[in-house]
Amino acid sequence: MTKVDKIQSLINDFIDNQNFMGEPSELYAPIEYILRQGGKRMRPTLCLLACELFGGNIEDCMIPAVSAEIFHNFTLVHDDIMDQAPLRRGMETVYHKWNSDIALLSGDTMLIKAFQYVLATKKEYSHEVFAELCKVALEVCEGQQYDLNFETQDDVTLDAYLEMIRLKTAVLLGSVLKIGAIVAGANDKNQKAIYDFGINLGLAFQLQDDILDCYSDVNVFGKMTGGDISDNKKTYLYLKALELASEDDRNHLLNLFKMPKGRNEKKIQAVLNIYDKYNVKNIVEKLMTEYYEKSLQDLNSVEASEENKEILRDYAAYLYTRNK
Repeated sequence: MTKVDKIQSLINDFIDNQNFMGEPSELYAPIEYILRQGGKRMRPTLCLLACELFGGNIEDCMIPAVSAEIFHNFTLVHDDIMDQAPLRRGMETVYHKWNSDIALLSGDTMLIKAFQYVLATKKEYSHEVFAELCKVALEVCEGQQYDLNFETQDDVTLDAYLEMIRLKTAVLLGSVLKIGAIVAGANDKNQKAIYDFGINLGLAFQLQDDILDCYSDVNVFGKMTGGDISDNKKTYLYLKALELASEDDRNHLLNLFKMPKGRNEKKIQAVLNIYDKYNVKNIVEKLMTEYYEKSLQDLNSVEASEENKEILRDYAAYLYTRNK
């Protein structure tokens, strides 16, 4: 069993021993449902790895790590409402299994629980950890709003898209790593370096997610492929295709993304045909690799043992090569 396997086992055991039920049951059952699904547990894993990287006690970091996992799942519940997504991790979303009202309230409750967990951490760093989680919570909401704004904007740039995914996805990876460093007592320089590692890894991760949404196997990916196309999401693939396309293909792509939201297999295939024509998958993969390599440079600058840094390098490589 690898170090990551052991840490993930500890996280799962801790979460399994938590009681998320309460009254009214309709409010708490969805929380129990989503937190028992498992998932990659990437964010608490990174948090604990960062804590250990700097010589901290991962037992002291478990509650902050789990608070980040609860917060992350809150964002998924609300994201699925906005996207009207039926599947998440190969299972019905809370929105689809119950309804949007219950999903909204249950998500709100998860956010509050995430903050309650932070307040249960040791006093010497609880304020700093709480401030970091509040900061990232605002940033994620900003990113989500940009994502919504883009649906009705015709002038979204590639840089604007990268800033949106930095806020919506990457900052949480950066923050959980920084929280692990805070708990371990790392200095400001190392906190910044490990945060930057998370930002660049998060950008690579989201670009990979955009590719998988178009080109993966639903049985492996855990949710319907083509979801971003169905929802008219202006991903990097879409924006790059617009930049490269001929006038006819550009107009065709613009018209496809003016169609109403909803699954339409012909539309999905037509968009993928344009993506393939202009090789945008390979272009995005190259950019993803650039961010991944930047993340490794950030990790190299961290003042810590090479043995512990190698564990994080291996985990980053696993995330970089994932298929779901």
